[in-house]
Amino acid sequence: MAIESACVPLPSEVTMPLSGWMLVKNKDLPVAYTLVAGFYGALGNVIGSLVAYWAGAAGGRPFILKYGRYILVSKHDLDLADHWFARYGDPAVFFSRLLPVVRTFISFPAGIARMNVPKFVLYSFLGSFLWSLGLAYAGYVAGEHWEEIRRWMRPFDIPIGIVLLVLVGLFVYRHLKANRRPELEPAVTTPDPPIPPHL
Repeated sequence: MAIESACVPLPSEVTMPLSGWMLVKNKDLPVAYTLVAGFYGALGNVIGSLVAYWAGAAGGRPFILKYGRYILVSKHDLDLADHWFARYGDPAVFFSRLLPVVRTFISFPAGIARMNVPKFVLYSFLGSFLWSLGLAYAGYVAGEHWEEIRRWMRPFDIPIGIVLLVLVGLFVYRHLKANRRPELEPAVTTPDPPIPPHL
């Protein structure tokens, strides 16, 4: 969660259900332990979010656009997060933590706007806790029926693997293309105003 929230592409949609599943497979723990998984998921999210927050606060939007490409942060992603923050203000940090994509990048505009840090941490933790808890619980429920799920899914292992590889490839290609576009577009120049004739 810390890695994802620092805008490195490691989706919580994979890591948190896996943590819930591991509670069943390895520990045989009761469902209440998904609260623990949710807590640590939210804690990791806050740590990574603070990294992104301070990047936005220290470097501003130009810094993020310049160096974000190395971790596949596109201008479109940043524009989306900017739109959410501009429209909903500080509460956008809480609500965005419950949504895919924008949840990862909302820390940048919060940092650029110098949002109050304790409030940022609180909103990030609460929203991320609900998100992490839901994913961990889904993994827990799936873990209880893992053998049945594996028996049903086994014939589709190879097609699913191919589809996932294609999706990852498209994701990387789209972000690399979006990040290269500003470099390729020629600068727009405006003509100098006409000089009035001297009388």
